[in-house]
Amino acid sequence: MPEIRILVDADACPVKEEIYRVALRLAVPVVVVSNSRMRIPEHPLVSRMIVSDSFDAADDWIAENCDQASVVITADILLADRCLKAGGTVLAHNGKPFTTASIGSAVATRAIMADLRAGGDIIGGPAPFSKADRSRFLSALDEALVRLARSARAAPL
Repeated sequence: MPEIRILVDADACPVKEEIYRVALRLAVPVVVVSNSRMRIPEHPLVSRMIVSDSFDAADDWIAENCDQASVVITADILLADRCLKAGGTVLAHNGKPFTTASIGSAVATRAIMADLRAGGDIIGGPAPFSKADRSRFLSALDEALVRLARSARAAPL
């Protein structure tokens, strides 16, 4: 099994500091993927990947580099779908996991909402990010990394 790592869809990620904290505590590498340079901690476990500013460049890089040892952090439903198909573990910023069982309905809901917006309907966006979301995310990330580490130890050589 490849080395466990966290891939962050970073451009609009509100939990980067939480990701660094958990990753450094558990000694898990983090790759921060974005279209522009952003501050990251100076630590050997944290690196950045700056991609072109073309549409979906960050998503494409993450999807192409995702594998069964990757935990992907994103709110992008279509990226989550691609990463699940690659065998990755995917978490939204609020700690909600994207799973193979839930991704189909999430993609369908996204399409319906896009059609409603295109038709001029005024619909609400996501709820504001809260302390409870941050706490749920921390717990979900820790749990996902521990689960992957256990699986890696149990895998035959």
